[in-house]
Amino acid sequence: MKASKLMLIAILLFVSNVLMAQVTVTIGSPPAWGPVGYPEVRYYYLPDVEAYYDIQSTKFIYYQPTGWVYASRLPSRYRHYNLYDGYKVAMTGYRGNTPYDHFTGHKRDFKKGSYHGEKQKTNGSQGGKSKNKKNH
Repeated sequence: MKASKLMLIAILLFVSNVLMAQVTVTIGSPPAWGPVGYPEVRYYYLPDVEAYYDIQSTKFIYYQPTGWVYASRLPSRYRHYNLYDGYKVAMTGYRGNTPYDHFTGHKRDFKKGSYHGEKQKTNGSQGGKSKNKKNH
């Protein structure tokens, strides 16, 4: 009797472990100004302001003389920057908590103001036109 209870508990633990492995982790909701088509990305790199956006924490990450800062808004020098119109790089290959560890490469590969392609479609765009919102 005791052995059968232990066996049942072992089977239940095994099954629950297998089921847990099948769970997909949802990082968070991408912002309305985020590029369409990247539901599993945690970070965007914003070349025009040399900053990152963390979807999970809903914080911008940018460099200040004191180091990397996590904040709800971009610094005041970018108060006129339009997140809907600016180019966003979805960091599809990155897994970790410090995307700025690769900042030198991101800065080199995605130069400030160098994107001149077709306007990105955003999560909040309607009919291909972006909403007129700034720094949100």
